[in-house]
Amino acid sequence: MEELPGKTITLESLVEMFNNIENQAQWDISKNMLWGYFFTHNNPQKLEQAAGVLKERGYRVVDIYLSDKEEPSEPDMYWLHVEKIEIHTPESLDRRNDELYIFANEFGLYSYDGMDVGPVSQ
Repeated sequence: MEELPGKTITLESLVEMFNNIENQAQWDISKNMLWGYFFTHNNPQKLEQAAGVLKERGYRVVDIYLSDKEEPSEPDMYWLHVEKIEIHTPESLDRRNDELYIFANEFGLYSYDGMDVGPVSQ
C-alpha cells in the first residue's frame, strides 16, 4: 500500500496502544469510546472551515485553540479538536487515521496530529 503523506501513526503502534489501554486503564475498549482527533494549522479560519466539513461527517467540534509556545518568537499554531463516539479495533482505527491523514492533506492543513481516547460519559 502506498504511504500516506504525513502518516506517522502505524498499525503496530495502535496495537500497542490498545494493549496498554486494556492492561492499564482497565477500559473495555471493545465498547463505544469517546475518540478525539486533532489537526493543526497556523490559520484558525482554515481550521474553522475544516471543522465545518468534519461536523457534516458526524464529528462533534470541541475547540479550536492556540498552542502554547516555548518561545514568544515562535509562529502561532492552532489546533482543531473534534470527537466522535465509536468502537475501534487497531485495524479500524488505522483506517480512520488514514482517512484523516488524507482529509488533512486534501484540505491543506499542516497535519492530522493523532487521537486520544477515553470512556464515554454517562
